[in-house]
Amino acid sequence: MPERKNVYVYVSSYSPNAAYPDCQPPHDGISVIKVPRKAPHKAAVVAFPVLFPGEGPDGGGNPGGPTNPGVSKTTGCHDITVLPSKDLAAGACMGDGILFSIRNPERPRVIDRVQDNVNFAFWHSATFNQKANKVVFTDELGGGGAATCNAEIGPNRGADGIYDIIGKGDRSKLVFRSYFKIPRHQADTENCVAHNGSLIPVRGRDLMVQAWYQGGVSVWDFTNSAKPREIAYFERGPLTTDSIVTGGSWSAYYYNGYIYSNDIAKGFDVLKIDDRRTDPARGVHLRELNVQTQPDYFD
Repeated sequence: MPERKNVYVYVSSYSPNAAYPDCQPPHDGISVIKVPRKAPHKAAVVAFPVLFPGEGPDGGGNPGGPTNPGVSKTTGCHDITVLPSKDLAAGACMGDGILFSIRNPERPRVIDRVQDNVNFAFWHSATFNQKANKVVFTDELGGGGAATCNAEIGPNRGADGIYDIIGKGDRSKLVFRSYFKIPRHQADTENCVAHNGSLIPVRGRDLMVQAWYQGGVSVWDFTNSAKPREIAYFERGPLTTDSIVTGGSWSAYYYNGYIYSNDIAKGFDVLKIDDRRTDPARGVHLRELNVQTQPDYFD
């Protein structure tokens, strides 16, 4: 892909407040910042597209409770992930998941919007597969501070939601296929929920490594989006069995042959995985990695 003249930064923010001078409700949009490569000091906000237009003080996003009990009210997006090679972006927006076109990067347009008012509490982050025909959304139930990987919560809450992208262009739709959650019940003193991860680049497969706080680091396969499965994991066990203490892997990313994990309580881990299913990824070398600006690994 030829280098573009400008870099665009999408700034997401949520939970506005009338006391904030630059973040007052309704605030269901994102700031688009244009940064000229040859004159970065001339960076400027060039647009503020409203992603959830609607009437009322909170805009048109998911109203949350009491209409949808247990679901976060949408007041902006938590994370936005872009896939520049396909001119697509995905937004995890508290009570909504969105797919939008960034063909015109200054004017991103929402193509489709989905909600899950049964099992998703807080749409936290999004990851495309390499072919851009799937999106994995994470639900950060409990905000990362609760024990949600147990029998009481079950397999569908605090999990990943896997959506196929059906159709082309502006007619593309997000179609739900399944949930994925680590298959091991954690102690009630372990904060555990789906969190930050990245693709493991293996041609023809959809593999991902992901952090689960004290649930550890999980490597899983969603090539069959209706039947995802874990193929490897690393975890230390509970920090304590007396009371819940926040810890575990906050993020886990695959980069040039290794998994890099940030453990809240223990520090920085570098993991190596030896498995015939992930070994081909060792042949993919990147100069840099930003998981929210997903690269084309096989360009």
